[in-house]
Formats: sequence, C-alpha cells, structure tokens
Amino acid sequence: QVQLVESGGGSVQAGGSLRLSCAASRSILVNNGMGWYRQAPGKQREAVARISTGINPLTIYADSAEGRFTISKDMTNNTVYLQMNSLKPEDTAVYYCNAGGPSGLWGQGTQVTVSS
Repeated sequence: QVQLVESGGGSVQAGGSLRLSCAASRSILVNNGMGWYRQAPGKQREAVARISTGINPLTIYADSAEGRFTISKDMTNNTVYLQMNSLKPEDTAVYYCNAGGPSGLWGQGTQVTVSS
C-alpha cells in the first residue's frame, strides 16, 4: 500500500535546479510532519529538510541544504515539495519523502544525480 509517491528526480549539471514532489493524502499531511531524506552510496540516510504541521509550519534544514533547498507543502494539491537550487555533485543521492519521522511512512525514493 503505497501512500507517498515521489517524482521529479533526474540528472542535472552542477549549479542546476530540480523540484521534487511528494503526493500524499490530506489526512497524512494534516496529522504528520513531513520531510525529505536522502541516502548516498556508502552513507547513512540523513534528513535534508522537514516541515511541521499547522497553519504556519516551521521548517528545519540540514546545514548542507541551508540556503539552497526549500521545503513547502500545498494542502490543496496534497503535495510536499523540495526545491533544490545550486546543486552540487555531493547532493547526488536517492531522495525519500517521509511522513511522521523515521518510524512513519516512506516513499519509494527518487534518484538525483548531479554531474560536474
């Protein structure tokens, strides 16, 4: 039962941009903080960006993403976004959408590859 569906991954040159999308249900978005995590080969999965519930949600970013990435959500379209600008080769990873933290729900992952 797939409840989070990601899209928008692909290959891009360094300095380029990508926008990832995570389609969920309204109930999931209302009841859970959402996040984007990534896992590069040989590395642990890490939180890239997170957004809380509520009308005016808080956002938290990994140091490596601060100033370059923006997480947002559209409650009308039931979608969480990750806008990634100024991409670097070290951003190459599989990116996962998450609901409710590590013990919650996970998407299938989408590959992001940044070439120099």
